[in-house]
Amino acid sequence: MTDTVKYLLDESRIPKHWYNIAADLPVAAPPVLHPGTHQPVGPDDLAPLFPMELIMQEVSTEREVPIPEPVRDVYRQWRPSPLIRARRLEKALQTPAKIYYKYEGVSPAGSHKPNTAVAQAFYNQQAGVKRLVTETGAGQWGSALAFAGALFGLEVKVFMVRVSYDQKPYRRALMEPYGASCTPSPSNETQAGRAILAQRADHPGSLGIAISEAVEMAAPREDTKYALGSVLNHVLLHQTVIGQEAMAQMDMAGDYPDVIVGCTGGGSNFAGIVFPFLGAQLRGGKKVRIVAVEPAACPSLTRGPYAYDFGDTAHLTPLTKMHTLGSTFTPPGFHAGGLRYHGMAPMVSHIKQLGLIEAVAYHQTTCFEAGVLFARAEGIVPAPEANHAVKGAIDEALKCKAEGKSRTILFNLSGHGHFDMQAYIDYFDGKLQDLDYDEAELAMALAGLPSVKAA
Repeated sequence: MTDTVKYLLDESRIPKHWYNIAADLPVAAPPVLHPGTHQPVGPDDLAPLFPMELIMQEVSTEREVPIPEPVRDVYRQWRPSPLIRARRLEKALQTPAKIYYKYEGVSPAGSHKPNTAVAQAFYNQQAGVKRLVTETGAGQWGSALAFAGALFGLEVKVFMVRVSYDQKPYRRALMEPYGASCTPSPSNETQAGRAILAQRADHPGSLGIAISEAVEMAAPREDTKYALGSVLNHVLLHQTVIGQEAMAQMDMAGDYPDVIVGCTGGGSNFAGIVFPFLGAQLRGGKKVRIVAVEPAACPSLTRGPYAYDFGDTAHLTPLTKMHTLGSTFTPPGFHAGGLRYHGMAPMVSHIKQLGLIEAVAYHQTTCFEAGVLFARAEGIVPAPEANHAVKGAIDEALKCKAEGKSRTILFNLSGHGHFDMQAYIDYFDGKLQDLDYDEAELAMALAGLPSVKAA
């Protein structure tokens, strides 16, 4: 048996705790505020949406949060995920850099999303919840929660952003074998959806709208809770199994990253790979340069102000301080649907404000070009979202080439693109366009930011 196989079968390599970066931050993140009073929310304010265990994780400042054994038992199906040295990509780029990628596409749903979906389904089942309602952009989160719901006997309802619902039929189809139902958003099933459709019958949808529909459907029912696939602290917390494994695997390889790259939409896969390394740095370890890569058509980190805003379009959620393009902002329908969110995770936004990370934005054609180069070198076709991380890593490797310096680059390949073939067909047919957001619409959305006194 090879060392690689032994490692993958060794369940002791699966982390026993999630890592909470809140314990190591030099400055605490701003509080979440009640939309009516603008006072910090308490557990009772969140109870209609989440089980108490997840609420406690949301506000926790403990460095380590134990992973329940039933969750680790499910993780054993694909964790630890492989860390791979991209030697053929290095050769294709003729770079002196060493490139590693953590591959999360080995999960049953094909992305990093089950890391939190399984945990959320477990805690909800333990709390007696019977039904989960959620939103999804490109479909990775919806299929992950559908998978987790099937394991823990929960009914799952998914509102999928309409443009992705139409572009990615196989992603929505993946939810049905797991037993979930999927509805394009905006829909006629909620007041929020009907209001949007009344204004524009062919609205392409957005994650903010889909969140509004999911929250509206979940909040009134005692047997139903809401589940979110990114943005919130407890979601980012669950994803830190990625970075913890990567640290152990890099140690086995006798290496350590100089640069870490991750794609960013809501921030969960980025936090998953970055936070454990950043925490080590904050505790006195090696300094690592960290680069967040986002789409130029929805550039919350590079274009959005750091301000309090709603997480949804209908303003049903609390106010969080984040880099935001405005809760009413609707991005154009580019193919990386999982990155079409108006705001960045508050914790990712906070570390950006502290100067601990950098951010860059790319258009989709250059990201697909990078994804194709990666696929031809490494054999894995990335999801459109992951192509942004691939592009960022390649750019860092080319900088090393130009400077004649060898650095170690680590990036998170958050999922495969097997359900995104239409995007690749469009790319090779020359139909994939670099879409830009509407400056006037962005200005209008930002003008509508809630007025909140400094907190």
